[in-house]
Amino acid sequence: MTAQLSSGTAACPGCIATPAEPARPVPEDVQIALSLPGIHCSACISNVERELNAHPGVEDARVNLTLKRAMVKAAPDIRAVDLIPVLEHAGYEAHELDPGALSATQSDKAGRDLLMRLAVAGFASMNVMLLSVSVWSGATDATRDMFHWISAAIALPAIAFSAQPFFANAWSALRVRRLNMDVPIVLAILLALVTSLWETALSGKHAYFDAALTLTFFLLAGRYLDYRTRAAARSAAEELTALEVPRAIRMVNGVEEEVSVSNLVVGDLILVRPGGRMPVDGEIVSGKSELDRSLLTGETLPVFAEAGLAVSAGEVNLTGPLTIRTTAVGEDTSLHRMADLVAIAESGRSRYTSLADKAAKLYAPGVHILSALSFLGWYIYSGDIRTALNIAAAVLIITCPCALGLAVPAVTTAASGRLFRKGMLIKHTTALERLAEVDTVVFDKTGTLTSGAPELTNLGDHSRTNLEVASALAEASSHPLSVSLAKSARDAGIKPARVEAVVEVPGYGTEGTYHGKRVRLGRAGWTGGAEGDQTAAWLAIADQAPVSFLFSDALRPGAAEAVRAFRDAGKDVILISGDTRGAVQSLAKKLGIDTWISEALPHDKAARVQDLSEQGRHVLMVGDGLNDTAALAAAHVSISPASALDAARVASDIVLLGNDLSPIADACDTAVKATKRIRENFRIATVYNIIAVPLAVAGLATPLIAALAMSTSSITVSLNALRLR
Repeated sequence: MTAQLSSGTAACPGCIATPAEPARPVPEDVQIALSLPGIHCSACISNVERELNAHPGVEDARVNLTLKRAMVKAAPDIRAVDLIPVLEHAGYEAHELDPGALSATQSDKAGRDLLMRLAVAGFASMNVMLLSVSVWSGATDATRDMFHWISAAIALPAIAFSAQPFFANAWSALRVRRLNMDVPIVLAILLALVTSLWETALSGKHAYFDAALTLTFFLLAGRYLDYRTRAAARSAAEELTALEVPRAIRMVNGVEEEVSVSNLVVGDLILVRPGGRMPVDGEIVSGKSELDRSLLTGETLPVFAEAGLAVSAGEVNLTGPLTIRTTAVGEDTSLHRMADLVAIAESGRSRYTSLADKAAKLYAPGVHILSALSFLGWYIYSGDIRTALNIAAAVLIITCPCALGLAVPAVTTAASGRLFRKGMLIKHTTALERLAEVDTVVFDKTGTLTSGAPELTNLGDHSRTNLEVASALAEASSHPLSVSLAKSARDAGIKPARVEAVVEVPGYGTEGTYHGKRVRLGRAGWTGGAEGDQTAAWLAIADQAPVSFLFSDALRPGAAEAVRAFRDAGKDVILISGDTRGAVQSLAKKLGIDTWISEALPHDKAARVQDLSEQGRHVLMVGDGLNDTAALAAAHVSISPASALDAARVASDIVLLGNDLSPIADACDTAVKATKRIRENFRIATVYNIIAVPLAVAGLATPLIAALAMSTSSITVSLNALRLR
């Protein structure tokens, strides 16, 4: 079925998941990659793997729940197009992805690596602490030296392994002649080890291996907390690239041949079958159908396609075969240009400087200078290099930015936990800091402020006969309006009439015979209906006047509350959509949004966000479609619903897990409070240093006392962060 459309709108996001053109047989050493956006639990994994492994020719199938993908090893004659119907029959949406393009998106091992280093540091620290207890209890001479050497044997390899992240980051900074937070950390650890080895070699009374290990453990704990606040970091540009169709059917003298898209040139004729995604930009030469254009517009209803219409790579052909004359291929296609926009925007956002980085620029040089002056002053005063070295080590340890290192991740973890309980997942390290600075909020329309699914609004205006006939015609089509109409009829207890010879006419609608009379359901021009501003499907029964079934896109729960909360907080709210002027204006008026833009393409959205940023605005972008991806990446901070497509979720900093939008405004309040806590933590660390540093410089604090004081400041910072929960 087709229907009257308000403008160039597109099909449901699920249509994007339709497979590309029939694929070539997969070699034995090549896996088939399938995206499974609908899976969410272990039962889904079991069901998908069972269905795939039961299919003849499939040798092995494994599902990754985090990436929502299945990797299938199959016989040479098995193709993705053979497996997708198997999963759809089991109730799972699936579409083919290019394994080569996804190679860079595999789950990284950083979290497990940090956790392992943290465990090693903690275990070694506990053992060295036990040995230190014996020394503190009065062990002397040979016994004390033996415990010190055992401590050294434990501490040196443990720190060499556990502190590698700090060593690597410090070296990277020093190599380009700059300082970061890890430079004083590494100096403190190394100086504590050198001092301890010196004391041990000279049979000294004190060694500080436990201080070095405790310092490493606390800093790794902060680093791991920081990591846990983020989801797996994948590039949205890579996700967009993965949607590019790898193969196409080229028409040469009326003969079909399957070729790689890289072999196509401008002017080639391409056949795109129903369900296929456009591999290139081009112009329709022949055929009539409907197109899912949500890559460009984000809208959920199809647009009528016929000869002369320009099409773009990534759009989905829905109902009839189309012959396309190529106008752009490869890097020149609109989909690839969109990926470039996203990549540029991502690189720009990565230049944001966090509060911790800003503090490090001031803190690190001061620590180094103070420690060096302490060493020099005490060496001149006492003439004893051991005393000078001990005091310099104590200064470095007591001023070590452990509290500063925990200031941000401790607060971020507490805030992330609070937001997670309200249905929001923080993905990016600095997202909360950036969210606290927001003064302008840009919303997408379809799928974000609205549900993205058309709903029948005038069911009660029609006779039972009309409803029964319309239901019968709608049941024969997968068009979004047909699906909505058929569902509404079923929910109302309407049984489809006996309509015979029902066929779908690509680009127009469905027709059949009812009691010997021709009946049609579809576009206004095809059924004899009148064009209007509202989305509608028209029913024509023989010579009777056509009647319209009207549809609207329902508001997402919490949309009105979120917009009102932002406006009450003094933030500017803007609506940008690819939908028509009338639809966007109507929604903006309904929600009280004064500034709105309609019929916006992806680069229009990204350009608008960029313009606002250049004006000094801090923009929060909320969107869900591939057409929003560039704008999401370009914004100061971005949010996507969990129902958003993969690339949009990847490009965003925060994912809204539920269907309700109201937590978004609360997230901004939480971000402001979190930033306040971070600044408080910096002040706590500063006050601690003002009190502790003079004691260390005066020689009143040994490296061990300095380590205990440093631990106390770290615990204080962590407790302050917990006030957010």
